[in-house]
Amino acid sequence: MKREASVALVTGGAQGIGKGIVTYLLQHDWRVVFMDVDEKAGGRLIEEVGRNGGICFVPGDVSQEDSVKQAVEEAYNWGGRLDALVNNAGIANPHSGPIEQLALADWQRWLDVNLTGPMLMTKHAVPYLRESKGAIVNIASTRSVQSEPDTEAYAASKGGLVALTHACAISLGPDIRVNAISPGWIDVRAWQAGAPEEVAPLKDLDHRQHPAGRVGQPADIAALVRYLISPEASFVTGQNFVVDGGMTRKMIYAD
Repeated sequence: MKREASVALVTGGAQGIGKGIVTYLLQHDWRVVFMDVDEKAGGRLIEEVGRNGGICFVPGDVSQEDSVKQAVEEAYNWGGRLDALVNNAGIANPHSGPIEQLALADWQRWLDVNLTGPMLMTKHAVPYLRESKGAIVNIASTRSVQSEPDTEAYAASKGGLVALTHACAISLGPDIRVNAISPGWIDVRAWQAGAPEEVAPLKDLDHRQHPAGRVGQPADIAALVRYLISPEASFVTGQNFVVDGGMTRKMIYAD
């Protein structure tokens, strides 16, 4: 009897890197449930790829525990199992303005979505992931280890997510493996909701400044996600993988 395909739950899966992860996993024989607050974008993705089956959209807000609990239960009931959780949902804009002008409510919103959200998703997915000896991947950021001015809320939330990753890896092992991926510059313009059919090419300098010779694509992150949630990565846990074309290893000084 053929084993039923594994099931992954991807948050923030309607656009951007999340959409790249969803479509990549579908192409590599995973069944995928994706969660997003943007119901229109979620519906559009179902229209794009839903005809092939193996995909389910669950609207929800990762910062709200009732919404998280319902989404995880729906994912498990739909798939009959849960093998992987990819915590990708987040407020992507890193710029919060000067810290002396940062409203507490804005600071809290960044933390609620980018850090508390993954904690809540993990909390409610753990019982199902224990059944399958599954895996969790948190999508962090290179901004957890380097910064531009006026990005305190975003950097703090992603730094916390990296720390949450290794803490959960120790608490949940050996049943569940937990890793993080910290993307650098990933060109998601063509993967955003309402993106035009043709996206203007980036400048040559944008690519050349990367030691790898190019700006990243969602598939660069998705391929690593697929590996980390697979049996081939059974000896990998508690790690943060920087995927940035080498930029965090490059010394950059003003002339």
